[in-house]
Amino acid sequence: MTHNLSMRRILPFVIAALVLAVVLFLVLRPKPVAVDILTLAAADMQTSVVASGRVLPPAKVEIGATITARVDKVQVREGARIVADQVLVELERGEWAAAAAQARAAVARAKARVSSVQTLALPTAQAGLKQAEANLVQAERDDKRNRDLLAKGFISQARVDESERQLDVARSQLTSAKAQAGAQGASGAEAQQAQSQQAEAVAALDATEAKLAQTRIRAPAAGVVLERLVEPGDIAQPGRRMMSLALDGPVRLIVQVDEKNLPLIRQGAIAMAAADAFPAERFEAVVNYISPGIDATRGSVELRLDVAKPPALLKSDMTISMDLQGPLLKQALMLPADAVRQLQTEAPWVLVEREGVAVKVAVKVGLQTQGRVAITEGLKAGDRVILNREVEAGSRVRDRR
Repeated sequence: MTHNLSMRRILPFVIAALVLAVVLFLVLRPKPVAVDILTLAAADMQTSVVASGRVLPPAKVEIGATITARVDKVQVREGARIVADQVLVELERGEWAAAAAQARAAVARAKARVSSVQTLALPTAQAGLKQAEANLVQAERDDKRNRDLLAKGFISQARVDESERQLDVARSQLTSAKAQAGAQGASGAEAQQAQSQQAEAVAALDATEAKLAQTRIRAPAAGVVLERLVEPGDIAQPGRRMMSLALDGPVRLIVQVDEKNLPLIRQGAIAMAAADAFPAERFEAVVNYISPGIDATRGSVELRLDVAKPPALLKSDMTISMDLQGPLLKQALMLPADAVRQLQTEAPWVLVEREGVAVKVAVKVGLQTQGRVAITEGLKAGDRVILNREVEAGSRVRDRR
């Protein structure tokens, strides 16, 4: 009886203590943090790469002389349009013109000599050879007849000796005639010497005319004169720059793209570009080169793009911006890159709101584009991802909205 009375007296105090503890817990516990929450939903995502670069300057060439001579005329000024093979600078050519005239005369003489060998000397030598052959035949007959007459006692030994001498002379003349005819023939020494002299004269003429041609300095291709550094009366010398030209050619862009965008880039992809100075004038550019290497200092890869129809306002070294369309991601789960913690490591993770608590969830990521990341594992449609980076795992949270 006394025990029950004591319990009845203590029970109100116990209940009061419990109520007080509950009140203190509700009052003193941390309040939920207001956060921004994104509810994941699968959707098709058109990827693209946005980057900036510049217009590559056209090919530049330096024009100079290959001979030393005084400048006679300068035919173009800075900024002038030029066409291929147009004369830009003329050097004094009197000395080389005279040398070319002498060389042409030497060629004419050499050709005349070759013709003379072929039309005069060779027929004469051949006629002389025939005559020597006939003389030898006659000398042999005379010698034989005289020997026969000597044997019969009709003539003296002196007549035979004379016929032998005549035979030796005829043989010698035939040998000489053969040598002469051979020398004048097409493969003979005389003909070869004449032909060699003709070849030397032609080569000398070619060399002189080449020097004469070098007195007129011509444009290698169509383009624009950037600099003119020579005036009439100056002395042109090999190695001295006379002009600078910008040659016409295809307009190209050079762009540095973050290496993480490499999966979105392909050869032949079409980009829309615009000069920063004229953003409303957009034009197409086609990727024709993707660098095989990565710039380690910037973590970027170099692209080069061809512009088939460049706008007239496009100038060398202009800064341009481009939007390069990538592949379409089907039913992808995309998150802002800032929502993924340790994104550039092997263990990225996110915070997910579950029953008012921030829960750490490991994820795997795929393509990254336009500041967004594709989540391939770890999350599903309907998950509520916390976007605030200052929130820690285990914190009580509530949707700010």
